[in-house]
Amino acid sequence: MSNQSQPQHQVEVEVEQEKEEEEEEAGISKEPDEEGVAQALEVAAKTAAAAVAAVSEKGEAEAEAGSSEEESMEKPDDPMEEDSVGPATVFCIRLKQPRSNLMHKMSVPELCRNFSAVAWCGKLNAIACASETCARIPSSTANPPFWIPIHIVIPERPTECAVFNVIADSPRDSVQFIEWSPASCPRALLIANFHGRITIWTQPSQGPANLVRDASCWQREHEWRQDIAVVTKWLSGASPYRWLSSKSSATHPKSTFEEKFLSQQSQTSARWPNFPCVCSVFSSGSVQLHWSQWPPSQSNASPKWFCTSKGLLGAGPSGIMAADAIITDSGAMHVAGVPIVNPSTVVVWEVTLGLGTGLQATPKMSANCGVPPSLNPPNWAGFAPLAAYLFSWQEYLISEAKQGKKHTDKDLCEAVALHCSPVSNFSAYVSPDAAAQSATTTTWGSGVTAVAFDPTRGGSVIAVVIVEGQYMSPYDPDEGPSITGWRVQRWESSLQPVVLHQIFGNPTSSFSGQAPMQTVWVSKVDTSIPPTNDFRNHQEAVAVPNFDAKKTSDICVENSKRVIFDPFDLPSDVRTLGRIVYSAHGGEIAVAFLRGGVHIFSGPNFAPVDNYQINVGSAVAAPAFSSTSCCSASVWHDTSKDCTILKIIRVLPPAVPSSQIKVNSATWERAIAERFWWSLLVGVDWWDAVGCTQSAAEDGIGKIFGFSAVLTDNM
Repeated sequence: MSNQSQPQHQVEVEVEQEKEEEEEEAGISKEPDEEGVAQALEVAAKTAAAAVAAVSEKGEAEAEAGSSEEESMEKPDDPMEEDSVGPATVFCIRLKQPRSNLMHKMSVPELCRNFSAVAWCGKLNAIACASETCARIPSSTANPPFWIPIHIVIPERPTECAVFNVIADSPRDSVQFIEWSPASCPRALLIANFHGRITIWTQPSQGPANLVRDASCWQREHEWRQDIAVVTKWLSGASPYRWLSSKSSATHPKSTFEEKFLSQQSQTSARWPNFPCVCSVFSSGSVQLHWSQWPPSQSNASPKWFCTSKGLLGAGPSGIMAADAIITDSGAMHVAGVPIVNPSTVVVWEVTLGLGTGLQATPKMSANCGVPPSLNPPNWAGFAPLAAYLFSWQEYLISEAKQGKKHTDKDLCEAVALHCSPVSNFSAYVSPDAAAQSATTTTWGSGVTAVAFDPTRGGSVIAVVIVEGQYMSPYDPDEGPSITGWRVQRWESSLQPVVLHQIFGNPTSSFSGQAPMQTVWVSKVDTSIPPTNDFRNHQEAVAVPNFDAKKTSDICVENSKRVIFDPFDLPSDVRTLGRIVYSAHGGEIAVAFLRGGVHIFSGPNFAPVDNYQINVGSAVAAPAFSSTSCCSASVWHDTSKDCTILKIIRVLPPAVPSSQIKVNSATWERAIAERFWWSLLVGVDWWDAVGCTQSAAEDGIGKIFGFSAVLTDNM
C-alpha cells in the first residue's frame, strides 16, 4: 500500500521509567502520576475525537526529545520503523525497562525472547503486557534470579507507563496467561507463568469496584503454585447485555437499546455472583478453583483466598491438550476439553460440588472441627449451587479460624471437593475424504489445538481450531508439529429428543411424561486457512525481522509443502499451536497461530475482517481486544532493536484497498457507531471507538459527519 494511504496519527515512542530497587524487592511499583486516569476519562466526546491526533503529536515530540545516545546508534533509515507502523496501526511503542532493572540484568539467549502476553481492561482503558524474561548477574542480589517486567500502559497517554516485576522460575519461563478481572468484579490482574506461578495484582487504594484509580501503583495480593495448565482464567456470570450482529442491525437500524443490546433471556433464580474466582484446567486432566473472600471484609486486611481440590475430568491417562471454562446462563460451570488420546473430540463436562459420586462425601478434615458444608449441601436462594457450596466452605473455614483452629493448606485444598461429569461431546475431525475436496489434506495426527466458549452465549457456542497435518510426530514427539493448514470451526448446541427404538417401549413413561432429551452439536462455520509466509519462510523471518506489520498472503500452498519445525526452536509446549480470543461482546473473534499469524473474524458466520503478521518467533501472538473491539493490541520482542514492542492495530475498519472504500464506508460508519452506543450502555471506555473513527476518516474510510449522522439517527 502506498505511503499516501498511511494515517497521520501513527506514532512510535520510547517509554522509559525509573524505579527504586527497594520497591521492586517488595513487589510494588509506586510512580507519581499527577494527572491520573480519572482526568483522562473525563474528556468530552468532541474533544476525544481528536485524541489520537493529540497523542501522535505528543509522542513524536517526546520521542525526538528522548535519549540522543540511543538515537545516534540507530540508523536513520531503519526498515523496522517503516514496517512496524503500517496502514492500520494506531501507534507502536517501544517499552523500556527501568534503569534499576538494567543495572543488574544479564543477557539471555535469543531463544528465551519468544513471548506475547497482553490484556486490555475496558474499564480502566489500560493495557497490561509482559516483556522478556530477565536474569540478574550472579554477583547481584538486588532482584530474584529471574523476573518478568509487567508494563501498564494507558493508550490515551502512551508516554506514561507503570512497571512491576513478577518472579520467573527459569530463563525460559514466560507469562502464559494474563487477564483483567471481569467488569462486574473488583479490579484485579491475573498473571500466570508457564511453570505454574500464579499472582493476583490489585491497587492498594480502597473504593468501589468500578472506580477509576491511579494506574501506577500495584501490589501483589495473592500468589499460589499449580501444575502446568492449558487455561487459567477468571470466571464470571452471564452478562445482562447481548451484542446484535451487524446483519440484524442493518435490518432494524432504528431499534431501541432494549432491542439492540439488552438480553432477552429469562432471568433464572440461581445466578453466579460477581466475586473474584479463578479457574485452572491442567494438562493432566483436572480442574481447580481459587476464589477470594466474598463479600470482602470491611477491615483493611488483605482479603482471604480459598481453593478447592482438583476435580478429575476423566479425559484419559494422557490428559488434555486444550480447554476452556464458562458459567452458563443457569449458573452451572462447564469445561470444554480435548483429550490427547482422542484429539479430534471435544468433550463438555459440568463441574458440580463434590457429592456427585458419593466417594468424596467425607472430607479429609478432622471430624472434631464440626460439620463441614460438604455433608450438608447448601441451598441458598438466588445463588448457583456451586457458588453456594464455595461460600458455605468459606464461612466454615473463617469461623474455624476465629475459634483458633488452624488447618494446613493441604487440608484446606483437599477439603473442598469438586466433581466433574461429561454432559455432551462432538467430533471436530476432518476426515481425509472430506479434506480431499479442500486445498489441504488431513493426515495422521490432525486434531483440535484450541477451543473456546463464546462468552456471550452461555456455553451453547464453541469455536475450535484444528491443526491439519501433524501436531506431534508419530515417531518422535520431540520433533514437533508438521502443519499443512488450519481449520476454524464454530459449533452450536441445542436440545433434541432422543430417538429410541420401539422395542424399548414408551420412553415418556420413565421421564415424568416427557421425552428424553440430549445435547446435539452442529457445525455452523467450517473455514480452511492455509499456512502463510510466516511458516514457509520462518528461518528467513528470524534472520530479517521485517515481517511485523506485513499483511499475510492469501496464496494457497500446495499439498506437498508442509512446515517442518526446527527441533531446537520449539515452543514450550508443542500442543499449544493456536489461541482463540473473543471480544467482550462476542462480535469479533481473533484466531492466533504459532509464529505470529493473526486472523480477525466478525459475527456468528465468522466473516473475515483482517489478517496480519507479528514476528513472535515460536510463540502465539494472542491479541487483546479493546473495550468495543475496534482495536487489538499485540506485544513481542524486536530483535533488531532489542526491546519490547507494543502495537495497537485498528481492526474496524481494517486497511482496505482504495476500490472498496466507497462501497463499505457506510457499513463501517454504522459498525463503529453501534460500538460507541455499546460502550455507553455497559459503562466501558470509548477511546478506541473515537480513535478508530478519527483513523478511518484520515484513511478515507468513512467520514466524521457520517459517523455523527448515524449516532444522531439512533438517538
